[in-house]
Amino acid sequence: MSKFNVRVYGILTNEKRQVLVSDEYIRGNFYTKFPGGGLEFGEGTRECLKREFQEEMKLNIRVSAHLYTTDFFQMSAFRPEDQIISVYYYVEPLELIRVPLRHKPFDFDERQMAIYHQTGETESFRFIDWTDFSEQSVTLPIDKVVAGLLKNGEG
Repeated sequence: MSKFNVRVYGILTNEKRQVLVSDEYIRGNFYTKFPGGGLEFGEGTRECLKREFQEEMKLNIRVSAHLYTTDFFQMSAFRPEDQIISVYYYVEPLELIRVPLRHKPFDFDERQMAIYHQTGETESFRFIDWTDFSEQSVTLPIDKVVAGLLKNGEG
């Protein structure tokens, strides 16, 4: 049975004009994406995004303007019977980021690799300089659209 999978992501930039991304190792594959995750039954998109940032980064955020919602068909990379609908918002941190920020993609430490061996997925976070940021900076098709909107000043 086909179903919709709603994902919610945050675009966080810092004072150095860098974009936050999440490097994830999921089921043996590497993905660079915007931070966020799946909408759970009973919550709104903004609540989802706040929860995801709290779970993934232990970071309280303010969700501001809506940037983009998927406007084309995208099949899930993990479950072909699912159609992905992604919603993107700009977010601002309400406190200092306390999780370790990496300088290289997929720079996982021993603790993160232990999590991977237990759950089949792990993640780390890093900022990409605006001059280096592009559609090629992210892996997922919808994220590429959003990266293009950001770089072209359409967001």
